Amino acid sequence: MKIYSYKQKLEPILKDGVNSYEITRRYEKMPTEIYANADDAVVEVARDIVEMIQKKALRGEPFVLGLATGSTTSALYGELVRLHKEEGISFKNVHTFNVDEFYPLSPDALQSHYRFMKEHLFDHIDIPEENINFPDGSLAPELIAGFCAAYDRKISSLGGIDLQILGIGRTGHIACNEPGSMINSPTRLITLDTITRIDAAGDFFGEEFVPRRAITMGVGTILAAKKLILMAWGEGKARVIRGAVEGPMTDSLPTSYLQNHPNTKVVLDLAAASELTRVKMPWLVGTCNWTDRLIRKAVVWLCQKTEKPILKLTDRDYNDNGMSDLIAQHGPGSKINIDVFNDLQHTISGWPGGKPNADDGTRPERAVPYPKKVIIFSPHPDDDVISMGGTFARLVQQRHDVHVAYQTSGNIAVFDDDVIRFLDFGNQFSNIFDLAGADIKNIYQKLAKKLATKKPGEPDLPEVRKLKTAIRRSEAMAAARYLGVPEDHVHYLEMPFYETGTVKKSDLSEADVQLIIDLLQQVQPHQVYAAGDLSDPHGTHRVCINAILAALHELRNESWIKDCRVWLYRGAWQEWDLDQVDMAVPLSPEEVLIKRKAIYKHSSQNNGPVFPGADPREFWQRAEERNHATAVMYDKLGMAEYQAIEVFVRYKIK
Repeated sequence: MKIYSYKQKLEPILKDGVNSYEITRRYEKMPTEIYANADDAVVEVARDIVEMIQKKALRGEPFVLGLATGSTTSALYGELVRLHKEEGISFKNVHTFNVDEFYPLSPDALQSHYRFMKEHLFDHIDIPEENINFPDGSLAPELIAGFCAAYDRKISSLGGIDLQILGIGRTGHIACNEPGSMINSPTRLITLDTITRIDAAGDFFGEEFVPRRAITMGVGTILAAKKLILMAWGEGKARVIRGAVEGPMTDSLPTSYLQNHPNTKVVLDLAAASELTRVKMPWLVGTCNWTDRLIRKAVVWLCQKTEKPILKLTDRDYNDNGMSDLIAQHGPGSKINIDVFNDLQHTISGWPGGKPNADDGTRPERAVPYPKKVIIFSPHPDDDVISMGGTFARLVQQRHDVHVAYQTSGNIAVFDDDVIRFLDFGNQFSNIFDLAGADIKNIYQKLAKKLATKKPGEPDLPEVRKLKTAIRRSEAMAAARYLGVPEDHVHYLEMPFYETGTVKKSDLSEADVQLIIDLLQQVQPHQVYAAGDLSDPHGTHRVCINAILAALHELRNESWIKDCRVWLYRGAWQEWDLDQVDMAVPLSPEEVLIKRKAIYKHSSQNNGPVFPGADPREFWQRAEERNHATAVMYDKLGMAEYQAIEVFVRYKIK
């Protein structure tokens, strides 16, 4: 079975042969390449690396490679390992220098960058162990300064770094050079920014366990490399990338120092490039291929800039804001306004399953069949209600046959304290009803002792993982029951890729996809809802959507699938832009409250979840603010005023 991958398309926004390269990139202060998706991008970067390695090998010279860690680079290292194993690429002449390590932290700690590199790259290629160089997070404090100076000297003794691979943090740091770092700074011990520590909190099972310092290669050391490649994936990096690529060079955004390097290349997927001018506002840099969606995107942008609703925009508004080309090709403005207004208005529907006995010519969903069989896929046991709880409730209320499938157990996102609480309840329960109390008491004492001595990030015992799974299952069932879903319509898939007991997950496998195939064949739905979220900071959503689309691809020739529509919602981290939306489901204040109560049923995720991400608010607060903000956007564009709106993008099965 070929594992299908959810990949965005890179449509030609700007017309070929009309716009010069220099004009379309005039806002960008570093050479920037944009790929449809990260998979395509890492293949090209890996080819660059291999080509440079082989040129040096032919001359009998060492190749010095600077490396970074994190989710941005993991796919690149996977491709380098593939090239070694399948194409015989050798790394024997390579010397590596990694850019940073937490301090204090032992090299064998689960969260150490050294361990990351061994697991993702070094243990799988033929690089000599003596050629691997790494900041030592286990050094005594008095030895750090000498070590850092020696690290820089060793790089120089090998002729300097030939190629430095870099990622970018939300603070704009490169390596661990936080805002305020000087352009000529050497390798040194540095104090980490609070945002950086929050971003690392998931790996350490709590911000309080994240080291406050790190040893980092300096900005000066990095800029001395002969070539730099900066990579970034996902919408979460889009704003900081725009600042680094298009903004001024400043120590408040250290990545912007790369503008000063003569041989830098920025490699992005479409999501990370989404805030760059030539992607977000291409009409400002050249002549566009004006598709209906690009016209909608431009008009929404113009409304926000002029603070006018769609139907009040004038030809002068278009001309004064760099959109005269749109008027010339598709004007006048009044016609464009009406077309876009109708287009957006037709996305709004209070009948997400389709309205029976109604004209569905301009509705996002068809009227028949009614009722429809529906599957809502939820990556974690609460994504369904967080992201589309109002629509979920509406589908049940409108008498559709709704199933919900929880793709993973979500067990690592349960605090140990919750396990103790449930163990204590079990112990009390056994005493009240005179059950096998001795056995339960022994289990309680054993697990409570183990949890009390557990180190941060240490994997749970299998029994503890099972208890955490049970907690998440019971919460999911409570929410589904509250919304009116029969118990036999609640499915716990527990996909194998997730069940590692650690933050690091396995790759998607055929076994994962087969679970989805089996459920789809069992239900044969008319609608599938899934999390099309590429910005999930822990990657689970990305794997889960790939599994669903792989299953749909395998089943594409089944008769029932020709009458199945797939609707993608976003997770807790991002929302769809209005130019992407195909269906918008308005919610009343009462329905917002229903959604909130459904989220409340997931009590282990309230009052500060284990993996809060960059947003410290509770999930229900994020959801309500996001849904209300979407409603306000529709209102300001001249649509009806609603309390909240949940939005979806349709995915067409291929």
